[in-house]
Amino acid sequence: MGLTSGKVLALAVMVAVGLFVGTVWLWPRLARRGWRNVSGRVGLLLSTQLMLFAAVGLGANQAFGFYASWADLFGQETDQGVVVDHTPTSGPLEVVDTRRVPGAASARPDMGGQIQKIGIVGRTTHIATPAYVYLPPEYFQPQYRTRTFPAAVVLTGYPGTAQALVDKLDYPRTAARLAQDGRMQPMILVMMRPTVAPPRDTECVDIPGGPQTETFFAKDLVDAVSGHYRVGRKPGSWGIIGDSTGGYCALKLAMHHPQVYTAGAGLSAYYNAPTDPTTGDLFHGDKELRNRANLWWYLKHMPAPDTSLLVSSSKVGESNYKATLKFIERVKATKLTRISSIILESGGHNFNTWRREIPGTLEWMSGRLSGR
Repeated sequence: MGLTSGKVLALAVMVAVGLFVGTVWLWPRLARRGWRNVSGRVGLLLSTQLMLFAAVGLGANQAFGFYASWADLFGQETDQGVVVDHTPTSGPLEVVDTRRVPGAASARPDMGGQIQKIGIVGRTTHIATPAYVYLPPEYFQPQYRTRTFPAAVVLTGYPGTAQALVDKLDYPRTAARLAQDGRMQPMILVMMRPTVAPPRDTECVDIPGGPQTETFFAKDLVDAVSGHYRVGRKPGSWGIIGDSTGGYCALKLAMHHPQVYTAGAGLSAYYNAPTDPTTGDLFHGDKELRNRANLWWYLKHMPAPDTSLLVSSSKVGESNYKATLKFIERVKATKLTRISSIILESGGHNFNTWRREIPGTLEWMSGRLSGR
């Protein structure tokens, strides 16, 4: 049974309840002195506590999509990573599966849109990673057969799963509803996680001697998607959205590559790449690379990028609230870079908060992109 299976969660809850009942039932018998009775009491308490933590952890994982499988949880994932494509004749993008949009009234693509699971291999970086692509109904309708569409890359946090963007954060369903209501134009969404070299958190950095993650998102991904789908190729056709780590990546990529990403939205983002056990040594002593990854430094020392940024936070519940207000003021001082914000009265660093911000974010993004 998989880590995200409802049966696993139900089993953990049943075992936890059974241990709790067993502890209450057996406690009088184990109330005597002696190492066996003491060991029995300790064993029952520890077992009950462990199963309670396991049940809560499994429930939290299902709600927030931290880990997709047991291998992902224990750092043993092997089906994704940084690889070298030894088959020059193969394309950089392959569609491996299709599915209907959750909540769509029809399974027909021209009426309900379609979600395609794809595999991408970067031509220059050789990074291989999966993604989901949402295609709006208009993409399949005859009257739009020659039309190109704007596209937005959507990134999870770390570790995150791309599927959570579809099933938990409801990006495709939200985009379809907003377009139907006339609040945004039909857009292609490329949904993936920024962790393209799992289990390492690369923070969308071109790591010396390691994964060239920034180049992958700034060049390889855009080239692969544009070569396969009818995406606008002129400046102003691409935007990027992310939450948490993905939000930091979205802001950085829009600032570093405004000629590619004309708009970047960071939901609950931070503004400087951390260094911790999940990232390892990202910069290998390269001071310039370290400085470029610091958005505060970038705003102060580099020419202001001609791009639009959106940041979000909450007055209560988000640790980045003060930093976000400061970032807004820093961007406003550049005079060239545009800045918008979503500030909630309260909301934690979780899916429920981001679901409240996604409709406004997609509407904002749509107003800044063009498919032509």
